[in-house]
Amino acid sequence: MSYLLLTLLLLPLVGSGLVFAWKSKSSKYLALGIALIQMLLTFYALSDFDFNPTVDSVLQYEINYPWSHFIKSSLHFGIDGMSMLLLLLTNILLPIIILSSFNENVSYKNSFYGLILLMQFGLIGVFTALDGLLFYVFWEVTLIPIWFIAALWGQENKRLEFTTKFFVYTFVGSLFMLAGIIYVGIHSASFGLTDLYNAELGETQQLVIFWFIFFAFAVKLPVFPFHTWQPDTYTYSPTQGSMLLSGIMLKMAIYGVIRYLLPITPSAIFGISGQIVIVLAIIGILHGALIAIIQSDVKRIVAYSSFSHVGLMVAGIFSSAIVTLSGTFTIEGAEGALVQTFAHGFNVVGLFFCCDILYKRFKTRDVRQMGGLAKVAPKFAILFLIVIIGSMGVPLTNGFIGEFILMKSIFDFNILASIFAGLTIILCAAYLLRFYGKVMFGQGDEAVLSTAKDLSASEFSVLASIAVFVILLGIFPQPIMDMVNSSLQFIFQSMVN
Repeated sequence: MSYLLLTLLLLPLVGSGLVFAWKSKSSKYLALGIALIQMLLTFYALSDFDFNPTVDSVLQYEINYPWSHFIKSSLHFGIDGMSMLLLLLTNILLPIIILSSFNENVSYKNSFYGLILLMQFGLIGVFTALDGLLFYVFWEVTLIPIWFIAALWGQENKRLEFTTKFFVYTFVGSLFMLAGIIYVGIHSASFGLTDLYNAELGETQQLVIFWFIFFAFAVKLPVFPFHTWQPDTYTYSPTQGSMLLSGIMLKMAIYGVIRYLLPITPSAIFGISGQIVIVLAIIGILHGALIAIIQSDVKRIVAYSSFSHVGLMVAGIFSSAIVTLSGTFTIEGAEGALVQTFAHGFNVVGLFFCCDILYKRFKTRDVRQMGGLAKVAPKFAILFLIVIIGSMGVPLTNGFIGEFILMKSIFDFNILASIFAGLTIILCAAYLLRFYGKVMFGQGDEAVLSTAKDLSASEFSVLASIAVFVILLGIFPQPIMDMVNSSLQFIFQSMVN
């Protein structure tokens, strides 16, 4: 099965090269075709995937070749339940993201779609790398295409300023992570993941390493107060750039926290550091939600909403880790975070696409200048509502079960923390229902509404696909939890051993 993993890893890279060389208006169809093949290969891998492996055999697809004995590193890739979940998220969303651009007048199409596929290559490398240095290399690879996408195809004149800020933040954070990984690797047999877990580090060393590595993840998520790049970058990036950043790229940090940070620095997490992160995450939950309520720019509403939701995931992960290190073994917080990660990917991509549709109809992102669209675009109104209720975590939608598990995990850690974190449910309903109610049922400009049309075929395909996942995952969330269970058991056991 190593050939299947190798194909999943290399197909986007080869496809990116082909699309770059394909200087034709049809390059978008070539890119979509490659992304669809990649999605089908992922489903094929899933069809042979064991959802209940033993904790000692969580890897079901693996490649391991020597890279450099001098630096104790190897080209080690593998897929377990957690990797499979994020590969599914990446490879299902990529065709949707590409299709979402079909109504756009994209300049230099071959470069634009080639960069999207190059981004996919980097993401798959991050989610399958089982070597610390290899993880860092692919982490950096993802930064290059998204910077070009945001800077060259972004909106308005300040896009370069904001994307450069994002690049600097992320690059500096990555250097801290590299320093931390190198230090851990020096104190272990190799940079292989299991060897990093077994590194002999004292409490002070773990404390320093924790903050070095966490800084990179905190910027990417982002966690308060490292979030200042996020609203502007999400707002002024092209729609597809915003989708890639929020729908998939920030999930690299969730993955990194669970895969690397928890088992390498358990002493630091059990100490004051873990509690500080939970406090910062809860501040982010409230700060993001309160700012979203007063925003009038539709993309900024979604950006701050994403920031708030990510805070809940981080708080749940660290709550579960601290409870486990206190002597009560539980993976609930991490499990809830991964379920919510998968759900959030579809919801936020759907929300940004809805923002793009609204901008095309009203020629503005200001929600105060929108209204009355439901009477001329009923299909859009229904599908938009499904995405909204999924984002709110309404029962029987994809956002409910992960949010519920996360709240329970935080409650098990601290009742007061769960009360503050729980305010996100009320605040989220406030800003999303206000948003939806205004654009769909508010007083609109009749001149604008007279020319507004319902969804085109490609727009309907994108939103309908997302709506299917919103409902399907809300009704059948158990397969996702089964998929990641063994991986989390292995990681959390490594943390307490």
